[in-house]
Amino acid sequence: MVDLFLGKVLVKNNKDRDELDTEREIVLRLQNRILMLFFGSGECEKCQEFAPTLKDFHKKLTDEFYVERSAQLVLLYISLDSSEEQQEKFLKELPKRCLFLAYEDPYRQELSEMFEVQDLPRVVVLRPDCSVLTPDAVEEICKLGPDCYRNWQEGAELIDRNFMMNEEFDEGKMRSMTDPIRRVKYKVEDKKKKKKKKKKKDGVSVEEEEDEDGEEDGNDGGGGWG
Repeated sequence: MVDLFLGKVLVKNNKDRDELDTEREIVLRLQNRILMLFFGSGECEKCQEFAPTLKDFHKKLTDEFYVERSAQLVLLYISLDSSEEQQEKFLKELPKRCLFLAYEDPYRQELSEMFEVQDLPRVVVLRPDCSVLTPDAVEEICKLGPDCYRNWQEGAELIDRNFMMNEEFDEGKMRSMTDPIRRVKYKVEDKKKKKKKKKKKDGVSVEEEEDEDGEEDGNDGGGGWG
């Protein structure tokens, strides 16, 4: 997906119209995310009707008021408006966190032809590798709402940023976001650090495991970790 927009300028739909115009900014924004390409126009009545649904859909998946962490999802508006004024007017109906291509950017039409867009509205859902996950998700979004994101997530095989070991879901045991991974790592390393030593007791060789700190397994004196 990143390759599809390298060398392009993506604009944020905020008050300042901040631009993502460097390779680093594009990569950070799009890498390992599902991309929704929304082809629409403010002159299209169906697009006007769909816009509130799309805005609510996006909000419930990315706004921290609804979710602990924003979904790995990017919404990009590809305007097929007949004028820049019409595009600007319609952008006010779309999520503030979405991106768009400037009206003067000819890449808008190239994308429209690339994905063979004929009817509006149209939402093309792309995997991180730029392959098409869903050619038109408008009906799915209207019927399932945010629930369809789980299907996309599985189909796109995203690297889940929220991955945790099952045994670590108890928040009371967590010290930080990296704590589950760190604990697993140390458990493996602790096993490797255990050494075997042989003692002679009454003339018989006995194998005992001893940790580096000198505590032998089965020692009742220290009470272990309790």
